[in-house]
Amino acid sequence: MEKDKTTIVLFSGDLDKAIAAFIIANGAAAYDHDVTIFFTFWGLNALRKDELVKTDKGMLERMFGWMMPRGAKKLGLSKMHMAGMGPKMIKHVMKKHNALSLPQLIELAQEQGVKLVACTMTMDLLGLKQEELLDDIEYAGVAAYLGDANEAKVNLFI
Repeated sequence: MEKDKTTIVLFSGDLDKAIAAFIIANGAAAYDHDVTIFFTFWGLNALRKDELVKTDKGMLERMFGWMMPRGAKKLGLSKMHMAGMGPKMIKHVMKKHNALSLPQLIELAQEQGVKLVACTMTMDLLGLKQEELLDDIEYAGVAAYLGDANEAKVNLFI
């Protein structure tokens, strides 16, 4: 019997939306689904490494890099950001309730075999290089995502 499939497009770079995407992905993987998360536009920031990676880029690409949050620990909230206080508060509440942080949810997803796919077209548009993103992820265009989504029972856009 073939496994059920779940696909998620993570378009948002908001902490709360990324957390929701990974909670759903990890839950689906726990139910033995094949899960794909396709990261595009601002969602790619969740896959950025925390540390600065030296790359050969033009001025416009460097500016995008400076303006976008570097990694899962730096994402802001969609509502109640409050100059950075909102993310600190939600992280405190999550820790208090023993909920996994976004970096931990990402690690768990990788351990469960969730396929994390960075959109190569968006990477080109924003000037992101593979060496700036987490290890052990895949790179593909929209056609690859559509192939996975076409076979999935659950398709989400976050």
